[in-house]
Amino acid sequence: MIKVGSVKALLFDVFGTCVDWRGSIIKEGEALNARLKTKTDWAALVDAWRGNYQPSMEKVRAGERPYANLDKLHRETLDTLARKHGLDHLPEAEIADINRMWHRLEPWPDTIGGLSRLKKKYIVAPLSNGNVSLLLNMAKRAGIPWDTILSTEIFRKYKPQPETYLGAVQLLGVAPGEAMMVAAHNSDLAAASALGLRSAFIPRPGEYGPGQKTDLAPERPWDIVAPDFNALADALEC
Repeated sequence: MIKVGSVKALLFDVFGTCVDWRGSIIKEGEALNARLKTKTDWAALVDAWRGNYQPSMEKVRAGERPYANLDKLHRETLDTLARKHGLDHLPEAEIADINRMWHRLEPWPDTIGGLSRLKKKYIVAPLSNGNVSLLLNMAKRAGIPWDTILSTEIFRKYKPQPETYLGAVQLLGVAPGEAMMVAAHNSDLAAASALGLRSAFIPRPGEYGPGQKTDLAPERPWDIVAPDFNALADALEC
């Protein structure tokens, strides 16, 4: 176990770790089906949408295209998927609002209470590939109690590029070893810990739905492994 006193700031992955992106978009999409009398398979759509998440960012990381924030990358993917899923007849305002579903994701049941506990003792902030406006809108709507918003958009890079983790700790005025990355994804923790950040793994076995096969368990001896944010608060003596 780490020395709790050495940690000053907690940086959180957001999609999957703090919020249920898949369940939220399926729920909102099915409500849209009812309103528009459409029959879109929202589970298939959101899985394909998220499936292009890493490939779309990789083109930016590799320098194959100029930096574009996640709203733009999401919209480009949605424009392709809209044709495949029978949504391309919708007016622009409706498509734009579908793209903003990512701004309206619902937190996991333990997120708000756990973060509120952790906030009393530590700086709590997202470190997400989501752009600033997306993270702000999500937090305001859901009541997520961040101390500040840290987005990789600030650095015009995408995780796991080192500039994102090191830039975040620099902005917070802490050393890498005084910051802890909290994530439901082993790869995120691996990238952060390689740069000296501490690590906390919070499994979210429902992130990808009932067939999830990845990130069900820690792949390394991370500093903390906890089932949810309240257990993380217990481990960090909050």
